[in-house]
Amino acid sequence: MLKIKGEVPLKDHTIFKIGGPARYFFVAQNEKDLKNAILWGKKKKIPFFVLGGGSNVLFSDEGFRGLVIKLRNTQYEIRNTKITAEAGVPLQKLVFETAKKGLSGLENLAGIPGTLGGAIWGNAGAFEREIGDLVEEVKILKIENCKLQIAKLKKKDCKFGYRDSIFKKRKNWIILEATLKLKKGKRKEIEKKIKEILKLRKEKQPLEFPCAGSVFKNVLIETVPRKIQEKFKEKIKNGFLPAGVLIEAAELKGYQIGGAKISEKHANFIVNIGNAKANDVMQLIEKIKKEVKKKFRVQLEEEIKLVGF
Repeated sequence: MLKIKGEVPLKDHTIFKIGGPARYFFVAQNEKDLKNAILWGKKKKIPFFVLGGGSNVLFSDEGFRGLVIKLRNTQYEIRNTKITAEAGVPLQKLVFETAKKGLSGLENLAGIPGTLGGAIWGNAGAFEREIGDLVEEVKILKIENCKLQIAKLKKKDCKFGYRDSIFKKRKNWIILEATLKLKKGKRKEIEKKIKEILKLRKEKQPLEFPCAGSVFKNVLIETVPRKIQEKFKEKIKNGFLPAGVLIEAAELKGYQIGGAKISEKHANFIVNIGNAKANDVMQLIEKIKKEVKKKFRVQLEEEIKLVGF
């Protein structure tokens, strides 16, 4: 018997602390739970949405008029230089557990909230390292009408790109588990690097407020007008111009609508300073896109996932 709840506030399940109710809500502890929940939703002919740690998502004020399945499958195993973990494992758990074993690779991702599944879905990255760099294999659930099939993808099949993967395009594929290949290193050096990155994040990012991380993707330099490239040439890194640089240059730091505010600490963060509505955030997103387009002729693209709009 599935313990499906009704009208559950999604703000309680996201780091942004924003979002209306899910018509139906279910916590899947394992693969079997997930399959049963999907089949339940299929029989009722309602849409479903799989939620991880709720870190990079904004739900609308109306919520989600279907079934939200929260993944809480958290088994993992470290063997030699490889770690195989289920999609619901918090990414930070893997960062610290692999560090304890003297395995290097995940330290650059220290401080990124959310789960392994969400990180792979969006190819999360920081400090010149993306999780896709480490992926060896991903186990997925393919959904074809009411038929559920398990499949395994190699790294090349995942089509990782900047904050992108094949999973963003295949709505009927759900990440169940992944195997990451790391390298042997020195535990003390790895842990020192993690501390440095966490300190840097605390200094540069508004972690004292609920937020969904970077709102916009950084901008591929080829899409930036030559004149603007020249203006910000010192800020360009690895072929990208940080979105925060453009937002700050558009003098939008501190701009506020309702309970949502563009962070004064980091312009690519929108923070919930108190009872913000999704509509407040959406208005800020539109304001940022409009001003950056007008001043720099650059079209910003959201990194956060918008659900129910």
